[in-house]
Amino acid sequence: MNISIGGYSFNNTYLDGKMDVFGYLEAVKYRYRMDVVDLWNGFFIDRSSKPIMKLVEESYIHKIREALDEKEMRVVNFAIDGAHLWDPDPDMRKHLYENALVHLKASFILGAETVRIDTGGSYKEWETMSDEQFEYTVKRYREFSTYALDHGFRIGPENHMGASLLPREMKRLAEAVDHPAFGFLIHLNRWRADKEEGDRLVAPWAYHTHFDAETALSEHAIDTIRVFNDTGYNGYWGIEHNAHSNQYIETERLIGMVKKLLLDATTERRKEE
Repeated sequence: MNISIGGYSFNNTYLDGKMDVFGYLEAVKYRYRMDVVDLWNGFFIDRSSKPIMKLVEESYIHKIREALDEKEMRVVNFAIDGAHLWDPDPDMRKHLYENALVHLKASFILGAETVRIDTGGSYKEWETMSDEQFEYTVKRYREFSTYALDHGFRIGPENHMGASLLPREMKRLAEAVDHPAFGFLIHLNRWRADKEEGDRLVAPWAYHTHFDAETALSEHAIDTIRVFNDTGYNGYWGIEHNAHSNQYIETERLIGMVKKLLLDATTERRKEE
């Protein structure tokens, strides 16, 4: 089964000083016995520099790549915070853009297969993009998608903040960018409008997914999986759940739940066929 573990699942462990990025790699490889990782830059950025959150020195990125190669691990997704596209302040947009370029280079160094850079906007408010914001966002994603295509990965936002929490806006964005390297990291069922059809609207552009505990416990979880299966989705189902405590055990529990859901969905599909 294509399952990965999002780095953010261990954010509280990181904040407690009990894990760094190399500990995360060790846990994924030897505790959970997976050969893929779902990296999050929160383990190797300067968090004091919010909202930009600058990346560490490039030499450190090369060390992470060396650790990946030693363990024969692939980066199926690299989730990037602090390099989103839109901010109403032109100066801040410039700084965010420069930070995104640094992260794009890091994505290539790490061998990432998919990369998440957000649209921008508020985590607490969501509305359709203004004409200026939409034009700027499309332009930047086209630029980044060209880089991604040239360097062997796909790129796009997660339904994470601002307008990206509206599935029809995401669909509109994908149609406007219209690039083979552009797509979405879909955090399943996390929509602020059109919730019942949100996943279906954007599933054709999905390159990665995040599965949290709330979705796994939902009575509609198998229906959600079916939506993506019906579009031919063959990416990873990323476990992302930053539990308050006992994160190793809670992550293991969620992996088991998602495995069963995927198996049940497969069984149902075979019966229908």
